[in-house]
Amino acid sequence: MKMYDVVPGLEFDPERDFEQSPAWFLDGTHSVPPWTPMFGWFWISFCRHGMQYGAEKLSLPTVKGWDWRFMNGGGYLTLLLVKSEEEKQRREKRFQKAILPFIQDYDGLWNGFVDEILGRYESLKALNLDEATNIELLDNFEETINTCRRMWEIHMYMMYGTYTAYILFENMCRELAGIDDTSPLFHKLVSGFDNKVFQVDRRLWECSKRAQEDGLADVFLQNDPANIATALASTEKGKAFLKDFMDFMNEDGWRMQRMSEINLPTWVEDPTPALGNVKQFLSKGGGFNLDEKRQKNAEERESAEKEVLTKVPEEQRGWFEQLMRMAQKCGVFSEEHDHYLDLYTHAMMRRSALGLGKRWAQEGAIDDPEDMFFLIPDEIRRAGLNPDQFDMRYIVDRRKADWEEWQKTPNPPAMLKEGFDLDQAMGVLVQSNDPIALKVVVGAMPEVRPELKADLYGSCGSPGVAEGPARVIMTEDELHLVKEGDILVAATTSPSWTPIFSMIKGVVVDRGASLSHAAIVGREYGIPVVMNVFEGTQKIKSGQRVKVDANLGTVYIQDK
Repeated sequence: MKMYDVVPGLEFDPERDFEQSPAWFLDGTHSVPPWTPMFGWFWISFCRHGMQYGAEKLSLPTVKGWDWRFMNGGGYLTLLLVKSEEEKQRREKRFQKAILPFIQDYDGLWNGFVDEILGRYESLKALNLDEATNIELLDNFEETINTCRRMWEIHMYMMYGTYTAYILFENMCRELAGIDDTSPLFHKLVSGFDNKVFQVDRRLWECSKRAQEDGLADVFLQNDPANIATALASTEKGKAFLKDFMDFMNEDGWRMQRMSEINLPTWVEDPTPALGNVKQFLSKGGGFNLDEKRQKNAEERESAEKEVLTKVPEEQRGWFEQLMRMAQKCGVFSEEHDHYLDLYTHAMMRRSALGLGKRWAQEGAIDDPEDMFFLIPDEIRRAGLNPDQFDMRYIVDRRKADWEEWQKTPNPPAMLKEGFDLDQAMGVLVQSNDPIALKVVVGAMPEVRPELKADLYGSCGSPGVAEGPARVIMTEDELHLVKEGDILVAATTSPSWTPIFSMIKGVVVDRGASLSHAAIVGREYGIPVVMNVFEGTQKIKSGQRVKVDANLGTVYIQDK
């Protein structure tokens, strides 16, 4: 008999939960592969809270956020819909006031939150975990919990506010200009902007230029990424490079290769992935091509704005332009929130848990510091002050065995009440008008056009046509396999994947929407992206030559 739940009160219960909603969707973007128990507790508890907080703070007219459940390492979600027209109208009036800060001073709003959350991180990092008392370690962990909760409040308030404006803008474009966010003209309207993730990538490119200047290029090119740091440390110039590189990591390396987990080292702990990115830039050579592309994108954006504005009646132009400026912030926010919020907070969660874990392993409560990832906060509070008095291995061993089983059997993509099918469930998502569901999680469904004779059909995330050898990448650990001119094929992508966009010719992703990572980065790099093909990673094999026509949302496998 299991004595401890992973997320007490929020474990999936078919009998009760199907009474609340007939459809629960797997968050395949974040919880595949299955989460460790501690991370699952954090995500389910606080992403759920943040979504409901953001929807209520903004008084969204049609939805009150999402509810979440945990099952076998997976996160399942359902929408909390506003049920009556009267309530929708009341919320609509409040929403019109609540959205004003986004329109009046978006940059001030977002930058204020960035300053707030960075201040929280600095406070957490100020504690020397090796020298801290048990009381201080536990206090640090409790403050990490508070930071995670606050992060999700900021995250979802900003995301709902920004993305709702995007939908309103798209609606006006559809009505007045006959375009939506799968149209190349629309893509031009929202492209050509810098963001923090791109700035980190640029610094990695600058490191490749320094390595070249310092005569260290061969150290990178002749070693596997895992051996580069050791090789650098063998020479004086290499040591100086490595010192400056780690200073950079301590500033911007609080991230892991997988965005939604804590069981991988941060770049601060192990800079191998970042050094691998430097190696890729060295292999490619040349300038940081995003600089040139951004200038071109900005020029095309200005031209597209003029073209579309001619179709907007004069009396509507003021509101149209306000919404357009907001929509243009969406790509920037989508990338920056990953850096400042998700990745950084998860790095703080890992840091605090490992600080406790090292102490607990020394005191005999667990065997390995990373065993902490199989415990949840109430269990950590139980032994936090006196770990020498408690043996927590029996919980860790059972949870670890469960987690290993979860890896073997994929979670179903949806949990549906008997008699309720997937088409009905998708219809509810679309009718909700929830911007996160429509523009991040679900996206536009493929339109199968038999006359095109394509092997895969999807939707356009970034326009264009490209051909090349496919490179199927299932996990971040395989990114070093990407070669110049490849067509990337993946289930989805995240900020850790951004540097390879400078090398590839096109992207095919199983799932994605217009504000997902692959679409945004593809547009900035000017490479075609076809999203929501669902079976790309199953049907395409690495090395096969493929043609991507994002304008039509099609993929052709030329070597069969």
